[in-house]
Amino acid sequence: HMVSQQAPLLSLSSMLSSCGSVRINMFLMILLSSSWFEEFLNHLLCLPPCPVANSRLTSGLLKIAGFLEEGGVCGIPTDTVYALAASCKNPQAIEKIYNIKDRPAEKPICICISSVEQLVAAKPPFSPLLWEFMRNVYPGGISCIVRVGPAYDRVGTRDSIMIRVPDHTVTGHLCDITGPLAITSANPSGEADSTHHSMCLYMLFNTLSNKPVSIFYAGTITIVREGCVPAIKVHQIFERVKSSMA
Repeated sequence: HMVSQQAPLLSLSSMLSSCGSVRINMFLMILLSSSWFEEFLNHLLCLPPCPVANSRLTSGLLKIAGFLEEGGVCGIPTDTVYALAASCKNPQAIEKIYNIKDRPAEKPICICISSVEQLVAAKPPFSPLLWEFMRNVYPGGISCIVRVGPAYDRVGTRDSIMIRVPDHTVTGHLCDITGPLAITSANPSGEADSTHHSMCLYMLFNTLSNKPVSIFYAGTITIVREGCVPAIKVHQIFERVKSSMA
């Protein structure tokens, strides 16, 4: 419904740019008195704010953690967009994500952790440079794709995995409780990302360009997809870390 309102707003913007103040006032009067604009504003005002929790003992988080442990799939907030999450320990639950999103089987799902230290226990064969780089960019809206063998079924590929450490209290606490999660954006494959919890419900569960940056690391870094963190900033951090370790 909201998408259909964009065309009048875009055309209004182009019209106002070529009009004088008198005509602008007339346009605004017509706009404010129009029924579709009133309906559009009412729709926006009726949207409840996204719920925010800031305690690792929040009962809602414990309930979600239990649901994930039992093989459920949940929509969770991150520092970029909403995501679908399943426990990395349950490949059947990860398969549900593919079915919900209608996601192509060849597209891997990334791993989400609360901090870089959560990886240390797994003892992956990372270089000191990669460890230090990740500690400098995480938590944040960056995804590092690293060469490593499969840690979990249905997460990553046979020789690489994408790592996310969202800068989000709720997601971090949840991963502390559950351990690593398999996540992907909460939208049908190929469609717009969900930036509000109501969008998750509308686009996904009714039917049952805040993107993170994707980085490939293999001794040096390659930006696979630029998102909310500028590529130049990522390269600057990498070079600073590399120089400090020389």
